[in-house]
Amino acid sequence: MPQEGKAYVHAALALYYAGAQLSEDNLKKVVESLGLQADDAKVKMLVASISELKLDEVLKNAAVAVSAPVSAPVSAPAEAEKKEEKKEEKKEEENKEVDVSEGLSGLFGM
Repeated sequence: MPQEGKAYVHAALALYYAGAQLSEDNLKKVVESLGLQADDAKVKMLVASISELKLDEVLKNAAVAVSAPVSAPVSAPAEAEKKEEKKEEKKEEENKEVDVSEGLSGLFGM
């Protein structure tokens, strides 16, 4: 089951948000309540890993990262194309401004 690993992490977060102690027994109970057979090795590994973290800070930083705009990694050729497109757009905008001013000068006889 490919999502099983996520279930352990979500169970640990549920314990954290509930204010319960993150222990192997508690995590195992939550995972089993989801209808999964808890793997003792995974439970031990996750509890050991998370116990070294300050979850308050990790979650606060994660919330900041989520609220920031996310863009997919761009390959070098695609990035070069985007730069060229932006340059072309700028040129077009500059040309439009010139066209508008020419139109105004013709209209007002400047």
